[in-house]
Amino acid sequence: MIPLSALILAIFLLGVITIWKRRSPGTLRQIPAFTRLARTIGLSIEDGKRLHIALGHGGLFDARGGSALAGLALLRKIAERTSVSDMPSVATAGDPTLGLLTQDTLQAGYQAADVGEAYVHTMGRITGLTPFSYSAGTMHIPQNENVSTNILLGHLGPETALLVEASDRAGTTLIGATDDLAGQSILFAGSQEPLIGEELFAAGAYLNAEPAHLASLTVQDLFRWLIILALLAGSAAKFLGVF
Repeated sequence: MIPLSALILAIFLLGVITIWKRRSPGTLRQIPAFTRLARTIGLSIEDGKRLHIALGHGGLFDARGGSALAGLALLRKIAERTSVSDMPSVATAGDPTLGLLTQDTLQAGYQAADVGEAYVHTMGRITGLTPFSYSAGTMHIPQNENVSTNILLGHLGPETALLVEASDRAGTTLIGATDDLAGQSILFAGSQEPLIGEELFAAGAYLNAEPAHLASLTVQDLFRWLIILALLAGSAAKFLGVF
C-alpha cells in the first residue's frame, strides 16, 4: 500500500511541478561531468571522432531498470546532436531488451534531427549477455573505432574495471555513473569526471533541460526530504517510547 501511495504522489507532484517549470525553469547547479560531456560532444564532431555510450547490462523489468532508462534518455540527446557527424556515436548493451531499445532510441534521435536515412542499425549493439562477457565484448571499441569519449551510464558492477582499463589504454576521456556500489567506486577512481549517487538520473535534465526533466529532479529532492523527515520522526518516536 505504501509503495502504491508513493507512486501516486510522485506522479501527482511530477505533473504539478512540470507545469510550474514551464513558467519558471530555474537553474541547475554545476556538475563538472555534464559540463565536460556537453563540450566533448561538440569536439567529437569537429575532430571527426565518435562517442561510445555503454548502457550496461541492467534489465528493464527489475530494480536496475531505472539506471537503464537514465542511460537511454542521455543516448537520445547524444544521438540527435551527433547525427551530423561523419563518425556517429555507437552504443552497447548487455541485455536483449535494452539492446532493442538502444537501437530504437538511436533511430529516434536521427529522426528528430531529420536525418533518419543516415541511421544504421549496427550503431546499437549487444556485446554480451553476462556482466563480464558484456565488458569483454565492449573493450575493443575505444581502441579500434576512433572513439574520443567513453560514457558509461547504466548498471555496471566490478566488471567496470575492464572498461576503465580499456579506455585508459586508448587514451580516451571517461565519464561514468552506475547504480552499483562496486562499479561506482571503480569509476570514482578511474574516470576523469565521475557522477556520484543520484547524479546518474540527472543526465536528461542537464543535456535537454525540458520541464519534465527539471521537474523529475525537484521530485527527487522532495522525496529525499520526506525520507529524512520520516527517519527523524521515527527516531524521535522511538526515543520518546511511542513505539
